Order: sequence, then structure tokens, then C-alpha cells
Amino acid sequence: MATKFSTTEPDEDALGLPPREIDLDKVARGIRLVLEGIGEDPERPGLQRTPLRVAEMYAELTAGMREDPSEHVKPLPGDKHDEMVIVRDIHFASLCEHHLAPFMGRCHIAYIPKGGRIVGLSKLARLVETFARRLQVQERLASQIADTLYDGLKPLGVMVVMEAEHTCMSLRGVRKTGALTITSAIRGGFRKDPRTRAEAMALIRGRE
Repeated sequence: MATKFSTTEPDEDALGLPPREIDLDKVARGIRLVLEGIGEDPERPGLQRTPLRVAEMYAELTAGMREDPSEHVKPLPGDKHDEMVIVRDIHFASLCEHHLAPFMGRCHIAYIPKGGRIVGLSKLARLVETFARRLQVQERLASQIADTLYDGLKPLGVMVVMEAEHTCMSLRGVRKTGALTITSAIRGGFRKDPRTRAEAMALIRGRE
């Protein structure tokens, strides 16, 4: 019998996908075929457990497919704040859906509360992690984080800036190590007011 597992209730809205489970046996069989396809012997001692290890790794790296990101965007009861909130340097790792190669970097989130509504700072990191642990492209990743925070918290504005190095660019193809891809997603007041947007960008970059 195939080994399957799921985590929490799946998020059906983020990508318009149905609930999913991980079939570790099927993934392991696929990895075995990959090993055979590149000319390796899956039965040699060093590779005998590799298919299962890789399957378990993919289960971990795609765990966000089985999590509901809206669970991380719930206002803190009793706590209020009306000024800009910024969390910088949230480190993340994700899988590029084009080559299944990792890309890694930092995410910066800024938002302006409305009605004093704020979320726990760790929840912003968990929101990033939930969307990063999926097959992704960086542009969509930034938009999903911004949209979920904007829809769930109803703030005056949201800004998400992401910078990452893509191994599908540094290890293959053009092989340009150290090249950073920077994307942003801007919602609400940050889009309408250039001065507020500039203030947030200055704080994200660490300048007064």
C-alpha cells in the first residue's frame, strides 16, 4: 500500500488546487527511475535508501501545499497599533516549479494597520514559510503573501519585497553565481502614496 500523509486542512484557494496528499512510494519509484535514467545503479549501497530519502525531502519542501495560510493572518486580541510594521530578513527556501531546483533568499514585509489590527510577528514568518514550501515562481510567491495579508488583516497597505538566488540560474544554464532576483508586491496605501512607499523601502534597506 502506498504511504500517504497530509498535514492540516489544505488551502484550496491559494492556487485553485484540490486537497493533496503525498504518496511517498510513488515519489520514491520516480526517483529510482531518475537514478536509472542518468546511468546509476539504485541497488548499490550508497543509493539503496536514496529514493525514500528524496521522497521524504520533497514531502517536507512541499508541506505548504497542505497548510492553510489564512490561519496565520488573525488579529491579536486586545493588542492595537496604528503605525507601520516591518519585519525584515525573513529567510526562506522554495522550489522553482520549472526545474524543481531550490531558490533561497530573504523576504521583507511591511504593513500599515487599520483599526489597530495587528498580527503576531512570528505569524508573518509562518505565512512566508507556508507559501514558500510549494512549487513556486518568485513573482507569484510575493503576490500570494501580500494578497493573503491584505485580504485577511484588512490593513491600509501591504508591501512585500523578496530577494533570492535561484540555483537553476547559478548551477545550470548561464551559471551566474550570486545573481539576485528581486520582486515586490504592493497593495493599498503603499501603491497610492509614493512617500509612504519610499519610507517603507528605506526602512527595509536599513536607512533612515
